[in-house]
Amino acid sequence: MAVKTLRSHIPHLVTAVLLLLGMMTAATTQAQAAPQRLAGSMTICSYSPVPPGWVVTRSAPSGSCGGRYEYTITELTTQASAVVCSFSPIPPGWVVTRSAPSNKCAGVAYEYTIIQLTTQASAVVCSFSPIPPGWVVTRSAPSNKCAGVAYEYTIIQLTTQASAVVCSFSPIPPGWVVTRSAPSNKCAGVAYEYTITKA
Repeated sequence: MAVKTLRSHIPHLVTAVLLLLGMMTAATTQAQAAPQRLAGSMTICSYSPVPPGWVVTRSAPSGSCGGRYEYTITELTTQASAVVCSFSPIPPGWVVTRSAPSNKCAGVAYEYTIIQLTTQASAVVCSFSPIPPGWVVTRSAPSNKCAGVAYEYTIIQLTTQASAVVCSFSPIPPGWVVTRSAPSNKCAGVAYEYTITKA
């Protein structure tokens, strides 16, 4: 009787084992197929897209990229600053504070020092630097830190201010309006400065 009962259960046990093995195989296949997150730094071909939050820190001739260049890219995580090639994407919230001749970036003349804006209320940036949203240009002056261009800008973040005086080429944040224009002695390269007011 016991042998009969055992025999009657064997097909069910075999089915259960096969189902379990199938699930384990599927899970393993999915894990292997899942894309692995990049981390740290790596080398890519110059025609590859650069992932968001990554920058190009070196460029060199490549034997494995069809005669093109290869780039060393680095993920910006805990760094407060970095030196990047001039063609590197600049992540949101980062600005260019210096430009200098480069011997690490084949194909271009310059490399940039970039910093992340975190708690700063103001910064001095090269004139070609991106200006983050909510920041304005309050001064322009000749620069000896930004090779390749003539000027550097002083930028400030608009937080609690109700008004500000900015250079005429400054971005005007949403919700702000220009209420006055006057000759400027603070904005080298242009004739006027604007008073802007929060609407």
